[in-house]
Amino acid sequence: MTAATHSTLFPRVPDSADAVLEGLDPEQREVATALHGPVCVLAGAGTGKTRAITHRIAYGVRAGVLQPSSVLAVTFTNRAAGEMRGRLRQLGAHGVQARTFHSAALRQLQYFWPKAIGGTMPRIVDRKIPIVADAAAACRLRLDRGELRDVTAEIEWAKVTQTVPADYAPAVAKAGREAPRDPAEIARIYSVYEDLKRDRAVIDFEDVLLLTVGILQDRHDVADQVRAQYQHFVVDEYQDVSPLQQRLLELWLGDRDNLCVVGDASQTIYSFTGATPDHLLDFRLRHPDATVVKLVRDYRSTPQVVRLANGLLAQARGRAADHRLELISQRPAGPEPVFIEYGDEPAEAEGTARRIRELLDAGVPAGEIAVLFRTNAQSETYEQALADAGVPYQLRGAERFFDRPEVRRAGVALRAASRFGGNDALLDDAVDLPSQVRAVLSGEGWTPQPPAGSGAVRERWESLAALVNLAQDFAAARPGATLADLVAELDERANAQHAPTVQGVTLASLHSAKGLEWDAVFLVGIAEGMMPITYARTDEQIEEERRLLYVGVTRARERLFLSWALSRSPGGRPSRRPSRFLDGLRPGTTGAGRTGAGGSAGIERGRLRAGGTARTGEPRRTRRSPARCRVCGRTLTDGGELKLLRCEDCPSDMDEGLYERLREWRAEQARRSGQPAWCVFTDRTLVAIAEAAPEDERELVRVPGVGARKLHRYGTDILALCAGHPVEEVLADAADEDSTETSDD
Repeated sequence: MTAATHSTLFPRVPDSADAVLEGLDPEQREVATALHGPVCVLAGAGTGKTRAITHRIAYGVRAGVLQPSSVLAVTFTNRAAGEMRGRLRQLGAHGVQARTFHSAALRQLQYFWPKAIGGTMPRIVDRKIPIVADAAAACRLRLDRGELRDVTAEIEWAKVTQTVPADYAPAVAKAGREAPRDPAEIARIYSVYEDLKRDRAVIDFEDVLLLTVGILQDRHDVADQVRAQYQHFVVDEYQDVSPLQQRLLELWLGDRDNLCVVGDASQTIYSFTGATPDHLLDFRLRHPDATVVKLVRDYRSTPQVVRLANGLLAQARGRAADHRLELISQRPAGPEPVFIEYGDEPAEAEGTARRIRELLDAGVPAGEIAVLFRTNAQSETYEQALADAGVPYQLRGAERFFDRPEVRRAGVALRAASRFGGNDALLDDAVDLPSQVRAVLSGEGWTPQPPAGSGAVRERWESLAALVNLAQDFAAARPGATLADLVAELDERANAQHAPTVQGVTLASLHSAKGLEWDAVFLVGIAEGMMPITYARTDEQIEEERRLLYVGVTRARERLFLSWALSRSPGGRPSRRPSRFLDGLRPGTTGAGRTGAGGSAGIERGRLRAGGTARTGEPRRTRRSPARCRVCGRTLTDGGELKLLRCEDCPSDMDEGLYERLREWRAEQARRSGQPAWCVFTDRTLVAIAEAAPEDERELVRVPGVGARKLHRYGTDILALCAGHPVEEVLADAADEDSTETSDD
């Protein structure tokens, strides 16, 4: 075996089931070894959730508890499914199915179609838009390309929420959803769209799930066959499950409960597609005996980044906020997040490019830097600034600005107007360059006021508005410039951005950055009106915007920059203000939001009543205030400091004699149980106990690292040691109790 085989590219396959568990932290190990019954993993950003669930599957397979062919792991993207399969192979768990919901459903639909339906399965259409266009035409409605995209998105939302055409309008009203057109019109198009598909013998992507659900509901023999094949299920990113996907999962399960779900309600940012965190948050109500494991040890980000992320969620409202997780960084300290205010947007883009240039010169790889923004229309300014600074970049999740269809069409229209504008009545009243551009682009869909909603029509308008704004800035910089001069400027900008961008700085929207991470992240345009976005009006929409910013913050490993501009263009009125989400988090501001931890690492077991309260005898979970150093009062985020409840460099008042007795007792307990000493208590927990010297169970359970389970197991011994009893006496008493329990059995 060559040395390369031992590299991170070719890791050694664990040689046993126990070896699979090596390197997992206590909570990840709990996930990996909880192989039976319902399990809910609440996993914060950067806490190793994929590691935990893949090791869980691999441990079960390698231990002989799970048959590989009986396990179905589902997630939401092909990339995530591929990553999961790759990790399982590296752990020696071959033969496990890891797929997206649609991929798994399609395989079943193709296999059972001849038996359940008969004949040949209909063709799946690659694109819905042509059929939606035909449906709109049949309804005597003319929709442009952007409107077609928006109506198609509404049809998709209706189908994943299991809403039929007749119920679309009331469903939109109930959900508080802002439709891009009259809901009655969309309902008519939706109904005709379904008729056209039937006439043409085709189905769409959502039909794959709907038809699979229908077959499993109606054909019990098919459902039994699927359930005989798959007996154990794992669902990643469970906060993004739609009602239709949840229904499919329930049919796969039947009356069984071998289900493990993983998610984080604080990362729910796709509600506009039908995703809802309710299934994750209601898991204990549907499965009262579930084991719930919280992963909050953040291995991705520095304590400084984590502190900002926690502070962002501490001000949140709503149901998801009530279940938030407070992350605890496991990384060494890094630089503080940088908050930067600029006079205008071009200055913000230029300043960002300059700082990126400095990072590159300092040795940070371009591929480890990202610029994240709220809307794709913001990308043009940063594409230009990076190109001017000679910084390579790559655009993720969207076309380059000058490659977008609406921008290309606008360029053609502006070029034509620059050549033949004298014969164009649209330009008769245009007295300067900006008004000429507004007049031309009004024919392409630009309007003085933005359209309602957040779909394709709004995105197209944002692109055209960016051109209008660019024309205003160009005219201000070059008085007397003509339309032909502007067209030449646009051509020059477009040509400058055709250079190869492999291994460049990533430009991406916040939505498309989900699941990714970089050493350095620039969050730009963090101003009111953009974050939260203007059309976010309800409390639920505002809170989703906050979660979107939280996702952006937690993409950063080490360096984080947050910036905003006071005005749009140079010399403009500085009327903008930083995002309300930064109140109390950036220097010199105070926040009106609540503070406190939404959760801590650990495991919960037991039955919940229907109302969600714990059964008698179970400790009640209460919301805690932020942990502060008991010596200097500073807020603590580092995992080690949280256990000690003081800063590392603050003086300790530890009882040295008690600490040594605790260490001696722990060593014997570890020997008797045959496990490492840290599995009993870590060194820091022993220090915390020796500093607190608790006198009763109430004081002991408040020591970080103890918890209800260890209180029950070791509480009597620890309190006896704190009271001054010799180690030998405590160990002897424990041995006597063990022998008494054995004889009673």
